[in-house]
Amino acid sequence: MIAMHSGFMCLRKILTTCIFLAGVSFSYAQSPSTTSIDPQNSQAAQSNRRVIGDFADLVEKASPAVVNIRTTERVTVYQVPSNITPQDQAEFLRRFFGIPIPGLPQQQQPKSPNQAGPKSQEQERGTGSGFVIDGSGFILTNAHVVEGATTIYVTLTDKREFKAKLIGSDPKTDVALVKIDASNLIKLPIGESSKVRVGEWVLAIGSPFGFDNTVSAGIVSAKGREVNDSITPFIQTDVAINPGNSGGPLINTRGEVIGINSQIYSKSGGFMGISFAIPIDEAIRISDILRTNGRVVRGRIGITITELNKELAESIGFIGRPRGVLIRGLDPNAPAAQSGIEVGDVILKINDKDIEKGADLTRTVSEVKPGTRVRLLVWHKGVTRELNVPVVEIDTPRKS
Repeated sequence: MIAMHSGFMCLRKILTTCIFLAGVSFSYAQSPSTTSIDPQNSQAAQSNRRVIGDFADLVEKASPAVVNIRTTERVTVYQVPSNITPQDQAEFLRRFFGIPIPGLPQQQQPKSPNQAGPKSQEQERGTGSGFVIDGSGFILTNAHVVEGATTIYVTLTDKREFKAKLIGSDPKTDVALVKIDASNLIKLPIGESSKVRVGEWVLAIGSPFGFDNTVSAGIVSAKGREVNDSITPFIQTDVAINPGNSGGPLINTRGEVIGINSQIYSKSGGFMGISFAIPIDEAIRISDILRTNGRVVRGRIGITITELNKELAESIGFIGRPRGVLIRGLDPNAPAAQSGIEVGDVILKINDKDIEKGADLTRTVSEVKPGTRVRLLVWHKGVTRELNVPVVEIDTPRKS
């Protein structure tokens, strides 16, 4: 188990309003300017410049692959017949809420069932967005969009509605894969989020507040953002995103999906200029696992870590530039403790890869197949040593 401590806790406090959405909202009023860029710099820059101002054609091609997702859940309700007497009402309260009938001794309280009883009914739970990645009916969305749903309804742009089957969901990355019984669907081409450049134009399509196929545009503001306790390095944009847009696609100017819109930073519950998308490279990797296994199995070694800053480094006698992560806690029954790692140690590398921040370690360990080992370079009271630590399966819903 790897649990981020002070670094992520501080970020969580800052992002108290970084909320999960169930949809996307977009508003774009002006055509972006075509600032001169040296065409020798990048083919992507050339492509971007050619497409700017022509979003209409792009949206026309992409929109049919974007879907609205509506979820319901079945709940138990208790109904009181309209023609019952006050005595019957008192019995109802007694039977279902434990409230005794006034004026009757305990031994005289009735025990027979009332006419009222529990009934199961379906009620709306939430809405979101998604997009087709396979013409045979496979659709990507957010895990939080379908979490807890009894029934998932998918509506296409041509107004056809289907009941969808949940193939699998991974709350850790907020990716879910659903399937509808359809064929020859228009699908979105998959881009490469690893090639996304800060400053490039992007579009979002979704159903903010239930308004289907709403489009907004903006730019990529940053990459590799760590948000809350997620292990996903988000793409940050200034594209307008609002409730109902979760699960919708983030599209580049070549019409390729580069991310799944997932979260926003907000103090009001609405869009305030910062939104986050799951990189499509990671989303597709997770969806492939879900399609094969129905769930994602992750590894853990049983440690609690925190970022190593200058003050912490000086307090433990760590000389040089603060790097790596500090061990704050250990599960005594987990592999790390049994391999000789101690509280106060600093993990510098994993499998020869430098650790600059806690997410580097968390992400790498979580992706290791349980039953295999990782090589850790560990600083211990002034001495570095290499340890081979076995990885075990994370205990759901335990955090890695």
